[in-house]
Amino acid sequence: MSSRHSSQLQNSRTELRQAIIDCRSAFMVVGAFSLVINLMLLAPSIYMLQVYDRVLTTGRLETLLMLTLIVGAALLAMSVLESLRTMITIRIGIWLNSRIGPILIERCVRAKIKGDGAGAQPMRDLTQIQSFIATNGLAFFFDGPWVPIFLLLIWLLHPLLGTVAIIATLVLLGLTLLNDLLTRRSTIRANQDQVVATQQIDGAIRNAEVVHAMGMLPAVIDRWRQVHGTGMVALLQGAEIGGILQGLTKFIRFFVQSGVLGLGALLAVKGELSPGAMIAASILLGRGLTPVEMAMQAWRNLVTARSAFGRIDGLLRSLPPEPEHIRLPHPVGRLTVDNLRYVPPGSGKPVLRGVSFCVEPGEAIAIIGPSAAGKSTLCRFLVGIAQPTSGTVRLDNSELAHWNREQLGASIGYLPQAVELFSGSVRINIARMASDPDDKAIIDAANLAQAHDMIVELDEGYETQIGDAGTVLSGGQRQRLGLARAVYGEPCLVVLDEPNANLDTAGESALAAAIAELKARGTALIIVGHRPSTLAQADKLMLLRDGLIELFGPREEVLQKLRDAAARRRAADERADLSGQSTEATAEVFREPNSREVSSP
Repeated sequence: MSSRHSSQLQNSRTELRQAIIDCRSAFMVVGAFSLVINLMLLAPSIYMLQVYDRVLTTGRLETLLMLTLIVGAALLAMSVLESLRTMITIRIGIWLNSRIGPILIERCVRAKIKGDGAGAQPMRDLTQIQSFIATNGLAFFFDGPWVPIFLLLIWLLHPLLGTVAIIATLVLLGLTLLNDLLTRRSTIRANQDQVVATQQIDGAIRNAEVVHAMGMLPAVIDRWRQVHGTGMVALLQGAEIGGILQGLTKFIRFFVQSGVLGLGALLAVKGELSPGAMIAASILLGRGLTPVEMAMQAWRNLVTARSAFGRIDGLLRSLPPEPEHIRLPHPVGRLTVDNLRYVPPGSGKPVLRGVSFCVEPGEAIAIIGPSAAGKSTLCRFLVGIAQPTSGTVRLDNSELAHWNREQLGASIGYLPQAVELFSGSVRINIARMASDPDDKAIIDAANLAQAHDMIVELDEGYETQIGDAGTVLSGGQRQRLGLARAVYGEPCLVVLDEPNANLDTAGESALAAAIAELKARGTALIIVGHRPSTLAQADKLMLLRDGLIELFGPREEVLQKLRDAAARRRAADERADLSGQSTEATAEVFREPNSREVSSP
């Protein structure tokens, strides 16, 4: 029973919580170092006690020398251990970042596919947690338990001094809790607003050309100023309250420390306390109150780190790890779609309704249809980006969800409507960001995409740095590089969504040649587009409208049906014109996708 409970507990932990638990041995070492450090911090108090009570009364200089050497050794050991403790906490933060970073990147990608707009914010949250662990904020949790011990030692020197020290500590703890009570809500709100403001600016920078071209910058700045301003007001409120309480804390600490020294002097005059104990009590009190004061200074970082931890933990809980799948035999490229249906979350209207078809290796299917027909959505399902509401997509009779993701990705080529390239060289982008790409495969992919001549004409050829998202390239160049990336590694299935949207005549000819070569190699092709140059390479045509397949079959057969429908529409329009009636309703009945473009090539 206990093993089952342990297994359930293990499964309920996110990777972040498990990583924190895996750091417990390192935290134990930090705790052991903190133990010795705080013991060594007693050395100055003992030193002053012995100097006042022994050296000054006896005048023995050798005793002073030995005491000085001992306290020097203790302080040196404390300094070394303090440095080592800092090094360990820095390494814990780095290890945690390295451990969780790749997991977060994978989850952020999956979250983006599902429509989450958080972007890279979880990575910034992870950096916040790393910073908190590596700074003095974490040291409070190891030094704080020593506060009662220092108070006990002061009490042993004299109960009156101990009473004053305990009251001062309770007052400072009360101020710390009051600071948390008064500033937590504003700190959290300021942190959330800053996250939203950062996401807005990230989006504006990603769309810099649109923002600049259409004069949207003032509106973008206004939106940022509204959100950022709200966050700054909350941050200012919390900072002002925290600043007042922190100043009050410093006053109480220094006043009480001086007061203990004065009270000790009074007791020494009365003969109830030695001069050495008076000095030692003041030093012990200063040391005992330091972690309490540190807690107030680090509280804002603690709240921020805790909020970051909650966001990351929530993301990891909402997107559990994908199950591992066995590597199946290398696919040949037979794609089967069976009764595919998709209803977006929160919407009652289906985007795809019972779509079924099959693509054989070496066969090309062109998908046409009006806007919002579901063409791009269908492409997303064909490459395994999303899961349908019902129905299946199979590659070589195995559902896409059952394939090993890395193996499936290497077997699929995908060119979306909006071609996204990465910062780096042309070579790295074609090689799908591989750390050790195969140069021969890169050249083969470029030749297959008819992009090799274009690439070698660039300033540095394949080593040309294309900038963020390929900003130094034209739209047509980005599309041809995207095609080269799609065919890298000779995938068995290639899905091209509007592949010639940004191509000129030469680019379209190169695309047609690439499609013909892919078919000759036995690659299954799905092409979304209406231009004759694209349809000329298709073996079959599919007309998709409102998520349904209206026509599907051999290319010439579908084209003839479309020409017949266009002829009927023109005849109906002519009759409507002769009778003086509006042609809008008639046109709507026979409306078809881009009838001029889908005419026979």
